[in-house]
Amino acid sequence: MSQRKIIHIDADSFYASVEMRENPSLQGLPLAVGGPAESRGVIATCNYEARRFGVHSAMPSSRARQHCPDLIILKPRFDLYREVSRQFHEIFRRYTQRIEPLSLDEAFLDVTASSAQRGSATLIAQDIRQCIKRELQLTVSAGIAPNKFLAKVGSDWDKPDGCFTITPEQVADFMLDLPVSRINGVGAVTEAKLAKLGARTCGELQHIPLDVLLRQFGKYGARLAQLAHGQDQREVRTSRVRKSISVENTFSRDIADEQTMQSALEGLLDELENRFHRIEEQYRPHKRVVKVKFDDFNQTTIEETIADNGEHWLNNVAYRGLLARAWRRGNRPVRLLGAGLRLTPHKLENREQLALFGADQD
Repeated sequence: MSQRKIIHIDADSFYASVEMRENPSLQGLPLAVGGPAESRGVIATCNYEARRFGVHSAMPSSRARQHCPDLIILKPRFDLYREVSRQFHEIFRRYTQRIEPLSLDEAFLDVTASSAQRGSATLIAQDIRQCIKRELQLTVSAGIAPNKFLAKVGSDWDKPDGCFTITPEQVADFMLDLPVSRINGVGAVTEAKLAKLGARTCGELQHIPLDVLLRQFGKYGARLAQLAHGQDQREVRTSRVRKSISVENTFSRDIADEQTMQSALEGLLDELENRFHRIEEQYRPHKRVVKVKFDDFNQTTIEETIADNGEHWLNNVAYRGLLARAWRRGNRPVRLLGAGLRLTPHKLENREQLALFGADQD
């Protein structure tokens, strides 16, 4: 089996960058896209000028304004962002059909079998970046590696407008000094627990016995052991039947008051709506889901069936009620919040309806 060549493409401050492209007078000004500060809105993304003031995604818009009084906050325009994402994918398909979208602004590409640019994944990534800049007037960062984990690490290595390659021969040395915080899912609490075990880098994590990691982190401990060595066998998945869709956020500091949690939930719902729009022609939501992970790493998930009466799935009041009930189960500070949907494929529904009327025939 040939060595995989994986590219992770990640747009730079996507929503904000699209808005600046559409309105060049916003260039150079601190800009965010999200909900209004006056109604407990949350920042979805912001440009680099705003980040210099400490503004970041998932931050309540009111607090962002405190950090940056001149911050411009625009309402999201998801129809526009989806169209730009579609244009991204048109460019991707010039090089490969093996594309796994993660959200509107990022995707994995498997270019193992691509003959473009003499089969060089790095040259393909550079060419994609140049096409996007030239044709769409936007910048993306790219990571190139033999697996998905390292490709995603690479795309974040030299942001914004960067391109970073980790070759198979470089993996072992690269992992030695890589901070454990670069591992997806390792937030402040996990990082602190690993530090107590003597693992601040992946090289140090490699020396922690597997049984210790399993005892401390459950199944995730086995995943940590693999990633510490730069190992990731996941394939780029171009199509699959989804059973659910979700978004979540691990906080840099645990949150203990319900109002802050509800504000963070609003930002998650904005992103969930964004992601679901991409697949709404294939799937129907049938349950709402909220996930809460407490500071002691215990977690709970609560869900409810969406009423079959024309009710829209994006019912913020219903989600807030689920969050309140989930939090009361632990009544402790929270390190992670998630919001999601259970899904049913539209085609499956249609087949079932046809079968009921005896019309399921070739």
